Amino acid sequence: MAPPHPIHDLVVVLPGILGSTLARDGRLVWSPSGGAVLRAINSFGGSIQALTLPADIGDDSPDDGVEAVALMPDLHLLPGIWTSNIGYEALLSWLQQRFTLVPPDPGDPGRAANLLPFPYDWRLSNRLNARRLKTIVEPALEQWRSQGGPYAEARLIFICHSMGGLIARRYIELEGGAPLTRKLITLGTPQRGALSALNQLMNGIRKGIGPLALDLTQFARSLPSIHQLLPEYACIETPNGLVKTTETELPALDQAMVRDAMGFHEELDAAKSDDAYDLHPIAGTEQPTPTTGRLGPNGFEAIGSINGTEQGGDGTVPKLASIPRSLRPDSPTIRYVADQHGSLQSNRAVFDELMGILTAKPVIFRAVGAIEVGVDVNELVLTGEAVEVSATVADGERVGLQARLLDEAGRVVEEKHLKLEGDRQCGRFLPKQPGAYRVEVGGIGTAASSVSPVSASILVWPQGPAS
Repeated sequence: MAPPHPIHDLVVVLPGILGSTLARDGRLVWSPSGGAVLRAINSFGGSIQALTLPADIGDDSPDDGVEAVALMPDLHLLPGIWTSNIGYEALLSWLQQRFTLVPPDPGDPGRAANLLPFPYDWRLSNRLNARRLKTIVEPALEQWRSQGGPYAEARLIFICHSMGGLIARRYIELEGGAPLTRKLITLGTPQRGALSALNQLMNGIRKGIGPLALDLTQFARSLPSIHQLLPEYACIETPNGLVKTTETELPALDQAMVRDAMGFHEELDAAKSDDAYDLHPIAGTEQPTPTTGRLGPNGFEAIGSINGTEQGGDGTVPKLASIPRSLRPDSPTIRYVADQHGSLQSNRAVFDELMGILTAKPVIFRAVGAIEVGVDVNELVLTGEAVEVSATVADGERVGLQARLLDEAGRVVEEKHLKLEGDRQCGRFLPKQPGAYRVEVGGIGTAASSVSPVSASILVWPQGPAS
């Protein structure tokens, strides 16, 4: 392997929602790791009343003893709360292998560091977490600069997954961070919100998932953060066309929280700093993605198109919502990678893009991923039910595909070739044990090197109470 590339700046890594472990009064309450997703979900559910936020929390923090501890290393998910995520260990390890980055040393708080993971309480408002980000990164940057020499002019480089990008943007544009920032790199950030958040808040987690013995609906509806992931664009079908969330009644939702969330996006869009920094959105594409929706007698129905056109996205964030309004959709600074939302931060093609951005040199490994694939799976099944896998190849390319089922530890449980059914390639798995799994779809044989693998996470829930 080539020697690490030198970086004199301070790199800050922000995870998405659910991506930070949480402790309450010193005891971990959200920390699924090492094959313990089912146990972590049950444990979290047992604490749900204490973790639900008061109705008037706004941009404040409750005095409930909860604090963020670390970035989530492994696969994690809460059914109906945003989306599954395969963790941040791969990203942090890659950064330390490829660049001269020094992580913090808990045993030596006086040591200057320039790789700073920023865990945060993802229940709370992004405005609050942006203010907290300021209190962490600015002293760290001052300490790093104090070494002098090439470090004296160091600035901040943010690498942010999902909602973390909104927190970083808020800090940069509205909390005085722009003069200190060199680059903001966002991976799957819902810059204009995402229909998935509206669908989850409207329907709760009970829709279509069988006798799941865990109801997080009221918890989710108490979180300012999830409301701030609502689409700011016109996304609700009416007889008079598409309207915004603030232009119609949304049963079961707190309209004041909805209006405040839309105000959060308006504040970001209106902010224009005089200090220049580079913005690099990296977005997922080619995946079936809910983009609009309609209110009906049976609840809220998500639709994978807008004005009759399917644009796709990363399965959670629509393509149109993955870039700020300030950027043209055809801006050359935008990069698209065919993968799902919770996998972007560990995708090899994303790492190649990061290498190009961080070294300011042409990307070397872009030949990987020349053929893009879209994958659709049923994200939550009960034991005994099949996991249906359906894949399409972009531009009608004729290549064979295979799917692998991996457990939480990354071990291959089963592997099979997908069969052509109409314009899709399909297959199914029947996991024998409950737990969290990952489905990875890629090319077969000689096509393996030309197809960009796509990963999707699933949860197999036990028929009875989970242990």
